[in-house]
Amino acid sequence: MLLLALDTSTSAITAAVHDGNAVLAEATTIDARAHGERLAPNIATVLAEAGVRPDDLTDVVVGLGPGPFTGLRVGIVTARVMALATGAALHGVCSLDALAYAARGAASADGALVVATDARRKEVYWARYAVHDGQVRAVTQPQVCRPADLPGELRSLPAVGRGPLIYPDSFDHPVDGILDVSAAALADLAVHRLAAGESLSGTTPLYLRRPDAAPHVVAKSALG
Repeated sequence: MLLLALDTSTSAITAAVHDGNAVLAEATTIDARAHGERLAPNIATVLAEAGVRPDDLTDVVVGLGPGPFTGLRVGIVTARVMALATGAALHGVCSLDALAYAARGAASADGALVVATDARRKEVYWARYAVHDGQVRAVTQPQVCRPADLPGELRSLPAVGRGPLIYPDSFDHPVDGILDVSAAALADLAVHRLAAGESLSGTTPLYLRRPDAAPHVVAKSALG
């Protein structure tokens, strides 16, 4: 296996190569407005560092969000094109799952944690997770809301992502150092799930809400 992992759902524009046993290379740029400019160079960097050509890839996995519309679609479209051009198998994983996986060691004593990323508009994307035997399982579907509207029981859980950093009054136990998706964590999670026989074939983006920009529709006159 030679797997390329990509994610552009958060402020991180991140790419990694995994050989089925370990991550060979990772490149990440933190810039919430440069997904389109930085993803291709980061892909080129990890392929070069891993000594891999695009045609060597057997798999491509992409983070499906949730995330802001413009940034998220950059990663998903790029992954689809890479898979089509190289013949690699295409996979999709919820980006919040990758954050939970990266922070699994910080879960509460009963294996609980919450992931909350910046959804802009003074909102967060979030999901609750259970950790067992080093693996993560989503307890809720990804959702979007204002931090003040989060279920009360989430406040006391270890919290991962930029949400706790931006809205500290809504999270009592932020997990230090894990703010954005890491393609290395995404790659490792995907490899484990594929090895367990899980299907990761869906690549529908998790937008959760309408894009900021939409076509303007002019109503037709009643007179035709």
